[in-house]
Amino acid sequence: MIYFVGAGSGAPDLITLRGQKLLRQADVIIYAGSLVNPVLLEEKKPGCQVYNSARMTLEEVAAVMRESERQGKMTVRLHTGDPCLYGAVREQMDILEREGIPYESCPGVSSFCGAASALNLEYTLPDVSQSVIITRMAGRTQVPEREEIASLAAHHATMVVFLSAGMLEGLSGRLLAGGYQKDTPAAIVYKATWEEEEAYVCTVGTLAETARAHGITKTALILVGDVITHSSYRRSDLYNPQFETEYRRRKPD
Repeated sequence: MIYFVGAGSGAPDLITLRGQKLLRQADVIIYAGSLVNPVLLEEKKPGCQVYNSARMTLEEVAAVMRESERQGKMTVRLHTGDPCLYGAVREQMDILEREGIPYESCPGVSSFCGAASALNLEYTLPDVSQSVIITRMAGRTQVPEREEIASLAAHHATMVVFLSAGMLEGLSGRLLAGGYQKDTPAAIVYKATWEEEEAYVCTVGTLAETARAHGITKTALILVGDVITHSSYRRSDLYNPQFETEYRRRKPD
């Protein structure tokens, strides 16, 4: 069996209990070495084979999985955050399906959740934003034309931009082209939940300047939207005494 396991956003104790159990049982671990906290590998059992996929191609990863399965071993494919976001897992799963190799997924804490915790944010504030757009800038790999940053920015929803810390001048330009103002709140969260975590609140217009001031060029998430300053939101109906639910009757005025 192959298990795709989310390692969490960085802090080793943010892996799920299920993920930790699978790590401890694994005969083979293939981990995303450039992003997964290596402290997690201390969970492995004696004799476990460990491979760093940062130095491997898809074909090499598949070969390890194939051989592990042939030998009746259990493999954990350890991805950063949650594998469903920018994990390149579908192509691995398709290979396994074609070859009749069973696999399962174990979710993890995504770094976009870790970034919110770094700033104690709620991404979905009433009357401010009820949607979160997770996206990235086009770089060495493209994004669909319909998902260009300016098009998404036009919604003025909360945005979490991955894989773009080295392109902040361009990102600011595209956000402004999409209708954001220069003073729209933004934030840079470097290595969310790691010991080295850094978080800086700024604006759309000062993203690049803020990153330069703190020497941040990669491994950072960019957050955009008025939820960052949480200065003008409406109280939620969820716990409002005037709001009746299946579990609670409306209170008198």
